[in-house]
Order: sequence, then C-alpha cells, then structure tokens
Amino acid sequence: MISIVVRILVNAVALFAATLVPGIELTSSSTGGKVGTLLAVAVIFGIINAVLKPIIKVVGCGFYILTLGLISFVVNALLFLLVGWLAGELELEFVVDDFWAGFWGAIIAALVSFALSVVIPDKYDNR
Repeated sequence: MISIVVRILVNAVALFAATLVPGIELTSSSTGGKVGTLLAVAVIFGIINAVLKPIIKVVGCGFYILTLGLISFVVNALLFLLVGWLAGELELEFVVDDFWAGFWGAIIAALVSFALSVVIPDKYDNR
C-alpha cells in the first residue's frame, strides 16, 4: 500500500515540475487546492499509464520498431493531453493547452519521475 502512495506522490511532484512548461497550468488559487489537484491528477496519470500505455505499445509495436522508438514521444504527449482533458472533464484545475505543451510536459514529468525513483529507496517502491 505504501508503494502506491509513494508512486502517487512521485507523479504529483513530476506533474508539478511539468507546470513549468508554458501551456500547462495549475489554475487553483489556494495551496491546498493545488496539492489536492496534483494528487488527483497524479492518480489519473498513473491509471492512464498503467492501462492504456501497454495496450498502445502492443498494438503499435510495428511503429515503435519502424521509428526506432521515437513514436513513444508522440504517444507520451498524447497521453499527457488525455490526462489534461480528463482533468478538465472532472473539473480539476489542471490544463494542458496543446500538443507541444503535452510533449514537453511529458518529457519533464518522465525525467523528474525517473530522478525521484532513483533517489527513493527500494523498500518504498516495490515495482
């Protein structure tokens, strides 16, 4: 159970770092609202990555091979856009404006998530 909480917190920090990209906004006015929004969006982000990403990789295996894996940048950007859209539909104050914001946001979120996963001891992250 604690590993799930750690993953959500890591995703929340990574999503907060992604808000540095122009076009990705966390529009809540209060600090508590921002933290709550980030945690809720982190859960959405984790569910989408756990469910849709493997399906997309299997279905698009040929594209991954053909493009030497570069299609993964496009897939990640589109999944990040999907997270922003779902957050809007759920009336969460997390906005991803366009493809390029999603593209750079996904890269930053992945890098921050990776860096935090390296720092966190394995006893808290049982992947």
